[in-house]
Amino acid sequence: MAGLRLGPLLRYADGTSATVWVETSRPCTAEVRCADGTGGTARTFQIEGHHYALVPVTGLTPGTSPPYEVLLDGTRAWPPPDSRFPPSVIRVPAGGGDLRVAFGSCRWAAPPADGKGAIGPDALDTLAARIAADPEGERPDVLLLLGDQVYADETSEATRRWISARRGLADPPGGQVADYEEYTRLYRESWLDPEVRWLLSTVPSCMIFDDHDVVDDWNTSAAWLADMRATGWWQERLLSGLMSYWVHQHLGNLSPVELAADPVYAAVRATPDGTDALRAFAARADRDPASVRWSYRRDFGRVRVLMVDSRAGRVLREDSRAMLDPEEAAWLRAQALEDRDSCDHLLIGTSLPWLLPHLVHDLEAWDAALCRGERGVRWARFGERLRRGADLEHWAAFPASFAALAELVAEAGSGPGAPATVLVLSGDVHHAYVAEPRWPSRSVDARVLQLTCSPVHNSVPLSIRLGFRFGWSAAARALGRRFARHGRCAEPPVRWRRTGGPWFGNQLMTLTLRGRSARLRLERARTAGDGRPRLETVAESEPAP
Repeated sequence: MAGLRLGPLLRYADGTSATVWVETSRPCTAEVRCADGTGGTARTFQIEGHHYALVPVTGLTPGTSPPYEVLLDGTRAWPPPDSRFPPSVIRVPAGGGDLRVAFGSCRWAAPPADGKGAIGPDALDTLAARIAADPEGERPDVLLLLGDQVYADETSEATRRWISARRGLADPPGGQVADYEEYTRLYRESWLDPEVRWLLSTVPSCMIFDDHDVVDDWNTSAAWLADMRATGWWQERLLSGLMSYWVHQHLGNLSPVELAADPVYAAVRATPDGTDALRAFAARADRDPASVRWSYRRDFGRVRVLMVDSRAGRVLREDSRAMLDPEEAAWLRAQALEDRDSCDHLLIGTSLPWLLPHLVHDLEAWDAALCRGERGVRWARFGERLRRGADLEHWAAFPASFAALAELVAEAGSGPGAPATVLVLSGDVHHAYVAEPRWPSRSVDARVLQLTCSPVHNSVPLSIRLGFRFGWSAAARALGRRFARHGRCAEPPVRWRRTGGPWFGNQLMTLTLRGRSARLRLERARTAGDGRPRLETVAESEPAP
């Protein structure tokens, strides 16, 4: 009899359809059966001995929230008979009301051995507990997870013990994951957490990777990549990372129409074992990153979400460094500017912040200038060492891409038909803040903000707290200008100021969008006096009245 190994995850959802992802213990037919009579079925496909299905659900009625069950070969597998949570539902938007978009990044999911985590309560766990306590109350309509959903290079003690029993830790990559099977261990550790499992079964999610989904500072530079390719373990790690991301995260980002047209999905499902087809796809993505698009668009009524790959498609040659390859940049531009009259809010999700504290921005731009040879060979060698040691690889480290994004955001937010807000959503930097740009040479009609929220559950070292507080100061700005002058860096085409934060802790931001109005709330997970974790509101603001 087939069993449910992982999931269900409610992924795509619109006014009439949805997709539900599951991993099963053996080949079977997975069925989603809703209480209102709607549903769908899908046969599992196989990757590296694991069995998965993405079940399309059609015929849904806007404005309803039917509970659903998952059946495997006709036998109910979800919800479990001893579930302490309310029924999982597919909440179908009716249109015209509030849209709540919750977002964050960086969730180190491993449960502590003693049950008391040194890094505090998990914001997703805490959100799940709140929704479960009041199923008819406020909940996100979609959850945007902006990177580092799993940590392939920072495994838990339990996972390292499991790896040690499997292959030992003496040879590289040691306690880090090495292959597809070990990636599946990370996803099980993360998504079998009872609260998170239930949350992801009942709140739709959109995901994009960041570096730790593969390795810290993934694709920092051409020299970094050459060093990684010279190791004996990198190729299998990268292919396994891309394959597992495609299965566990990327497929669920796509609409049923996009899935039906996806040649890789068709190839994987057309054979009893899709491993070779998926491995060939991952190898092509490694060999020619421009041939694969991980970025995608989701529309929620009059809210447009563009989730942007800030990692896999980088151009790393020092003379033409770019965060996005030319085709990817053209795609982003086309999606942002298309049919603007139909869009009240434009959300651009990129794992890495666009607008950083001024000192950090100038330091990254200076380092990029050194690495491309502005100050000679010695400085270039120093710049590469500094870039790797200090993680200088955000948008500011790709000056041409930073400027191009600034121009695109300004253009998207200007003129007749411009949205009320253009909001750049990011994570990565283990704290939260709000930054507001302005363009000295032009007027922009939309309210534009950089909204950064991280981590969902991870450590926030004292060095980060002190460094980022100082990074926004006037003294830091003056110091940054000195770095920029030494590197002969061009003046950024946009100026910005911090209007909120920095805030530290395990946290989530939620945007509530209605018509052309927007409201932002930051909530932090904390342990209350009764010992239970709760989300407490730290800050609220109105990006658009």
